[in-house]
Amino acid sequence: MKNKLANRLRPLLLGAVLLGGLAHAEVRPIDRVVAIVDNDVIMQSQLDQRLREVQQTIAKRGASLPPENVLSQQVLERLIIENIQLQIGDRSGIRIADEELNQAIEAIAQRNGMSVDQFRAALSSDGLSYEDARDQVRREMVISRVRQRRVAERIQVTDQEVQNFLASDMGKLQLSEEFRLANILIPVPEGSSPSTIQSAERQAQELYQQLRQGADFAQLAISRSAGETALEGGEIGWRKAAQLPPPFDGMISALQVGEVTEPVRTPGGFILLKLLDKRGGETQVRDEVHVRHILLKPSEIRSEADTRRLAERLYERIQSGEDFGELAKAFSEDPGSALNGGDLNWIDPNALVPEFREVMAQTPAGKLSKPFKSPYGWHVLEVLGRRATDSSEQFREQQAMNILRNRKYDEELQAWLRQIRDEAYVETKL
Repeated sequence: MKNKLANRLRPLLLGAVLLGGLAHAEVRPIDRVVAIVDNDVIMQSQLDQRLREVQQTIAKRGASLPPENVLSQQVLERLIIENIQLQIGDRSGIRIADEELNQAIEAIAQRNGMSVDQFRAALSSDGLSYEDARDQVRREMVISRVRQRRVAERIQVTDQEVQNFLASDMGKLQLSEEFRLANILIPVPEGSSPSTIQSAERQAQELYQQLRQGADFAQLAISRSAGETALEGGEIGWRKAAQLPPPFDGMISALQVGEVTEPVRTPGGFILLKLLDKRGGETQVRDEVHVRHILLKPSEIRSEADTRRLAERLYERIQSGEDFGELAKAFSEDPGSALNGGDLNWIDPNALVPEFREVMAQTPAGKLSKPFKSPYGWHVLEVLGRRATDSSEQFREQQAMNILRNRKYDEELQAWLRQIRDEAYVETKL
């Protein structure tokens, strides 16, 4: 560590000597170390750059800035945590190729409705360097992969936890069917006379008959409804049955998409609901793929390039006739499938990371993929079959598993960050 720090600091010390020998030269500020973090350092220039970015973000939100010394300490602490994770990534052999980084930058630009050139111009207008932004994206990608490896493996969700969640009121609400609805309201003012109520009911019944005969719901809502969303064709968005007042909570489940309820008297008047669409619920038919794979992970003793070459050699050996299952048992570093010859069994593609899912989708049944990279490492996969299956119960269990894992991830992440911070050597100079 001392040698590394000495190498990092030598240019700064040399600059100080030169400045000291030029008594009449212009004095310029020298970059300095503001924190030592294990085997690395954080420089004042890094802190200043991040401070500018944070200050601009806060200003855009219209919020007031905290005192500069408070903000500096908060930003420095964030840089320290990031630095620790980046060092873990470096020791684990995590590297972000330029091609991956370019794709990530392009995706960020697209999400903001820009081309890459427009994105660069926008950064420049905010006083930010494209190269600095690119470096920050690379750092965030490394940190994301470190967390996937180190935090995800700490999370355990038991079958009993899944079943308890499914049986709870919260679980039933979160996993229940959703309905996209529109309404028409014929108002009945409070304290209305019986004749006024009867008149409103007749109007509602007339509208209901027109709708049954094919009238356009949106047009009638615009012209006749007193509801808040009348000008949007009466559309009120997605709702779960449990979020609707009686008797609509029971009526809506019996409707087919496109159907309308009969007028129902509510405190505000007579309401007609139309079911525009629905999603979720009990019946789930999904595509599944039977796949097996070999996973190879870069490490401290095997570089990214060596890992890729090993994946290519295994691919060639399988192509030459060697048994996929035996090679998976011998080489795969996926603990969940290696002992089964790499077999992942029938799996929902949506449960997989995008890189794996895309290659699997492009690989015909009975064929082998060329080696490819995902956040977990290098893979070779073979598609054994495809099917469509009604897996409503399994789907609900997987949804519950994902919800519970996401809940636990946030807790585990914070615990892990505290752990690595406590275990690291940190000396601040601020």
